[in-house]
Amino acid sequence: MLIGYVRTSTIDQKAGLAAQLRDLEQAGCERIFTEEVSSVDVAKREQLAEALAFARTGDTLVVTKLDRLARSVAHLVELLARLESKGVALRILAMGIDTSTPTGKLMLTVLGGVAEFEREIMLERQREGIAKAKAAGKYKGRAPTAQAKAEDVLKLHKEGVGGTEIARRLGIGRASVYRILNHAAPA
Repeated sequence: MLIGYVRTSTIDQKAGLAAQLRDLEQAGCERIFTEEVSSVDVAKREQLAEALAFARTGDTLVVTKLDRLARSVAHLVELLARLESKGVALRILAMGIDTSTPTGKLMLTVLGGVAEFEREIMLERQREGIAKAKAAGKYKGRAPTAQAKAEDVLKLHKEGVGGTEIARRLGIGRASVYRILNHAAPA
């Protein structure tokens, strides 16, 4: 069975949604899972989870473009492993890739490798830039946001406010609150 997955980033992308649906229907998808999820909420893709749960051995998950499915190379690799463990292939229409064929598997692996290589080069350049800025005395690093609020954390704690509420009020993580309280506690 061909199972389609459609995702648009916002409700305003009706044309993109219609185009994906049209392409998946033309490809012969018998069941299509659709969702409109912004990039902020992309971790909450319930329809993708349902599509993956619905897929059975011998099925093929079909998407129009790779970016509609995976957020990163690591996410793509994770999805591919899940599909492969269930005996489900992946077809990406815009790229002409179908992992049910040896050539399709090779192409997706090569593309994933190229993307990972590009990311490593970018990180290397970033590290070089940071080292150069540090040497010039221009790099200070990220300001420690929670430590800057240590006085407020201690004040709220003395007022009897719990750690979770302190974190919520100050916009910092609970772990940071407890780190500040543990550091301030007498040994």
